[in-house]
Amino acid sequence: MNLLTLAALLLVLMGVSHSIAVAQPDDPLAGEKRIILKGNKGEQLDIGSVTFVPGAKGIRYTLTIDHSHFTDYFLSMKEMKCLEGPELWCHLPYPYEQPRTVSKNNFSWLAHDLLFMYKKKGEFGANFWNGIYYKMTLNNGRITGEAQAVDLNKLAAPPDDLTLPPFGEFERTDIEPQPRFLPFVEIR
Repeated sequence: MNLLTLAALLLVLMGVSHSIAVAQPDDPLAGEKRIILKGNKGEQLDIGSVTFVPGAKGIRYTLTIDHSHFTDYFLSMKEMKCLEGPELWCHLPYPYEQPRTVSKNNFSWLAHDLLFMYKKKGEFGANFWNGIYYKMTLNNGRITGEAQAVDLNKLAAPPDDLTLPPFGEFERTDIEPQPRFLPFVEIR
């Protein structure tokens, strides 16, 4: 092997090692992060974790919800896991196949896995039109989000295109966070 071939081989190996760079521990989109729901009065509730794995086809994630904080409710003929506070805050995981990917500018699929429905404790049944979608962005090395309103009745049937998140910009509405139990999310 001549010197020129050896130099070319070293450059190729350096390029490969550079493209497979190990994620930094402080990278907000790599490794395991905690999911914290936050209230208006300083409440913080750690409900589980999300693990991000960067790869050639984007950043994939797996979600693990810690149900020890949730109470079982039977609402509208469906068992639901709910957080208790001034409102019931019931988790409704996205029920259809989806890619489970995120990017620095798009957390739509993760938001679909963190859908909630809220209701007053004394109300009868489930109010699926009271859906909560956390619109998330990357801020100072953390993923943060604020609750928006969605009508979860839209999920009664699968969307026509399973590759597109059904709650796009025009299916969500800003809400006033003050009256809601846990209107903020932080992933750190």
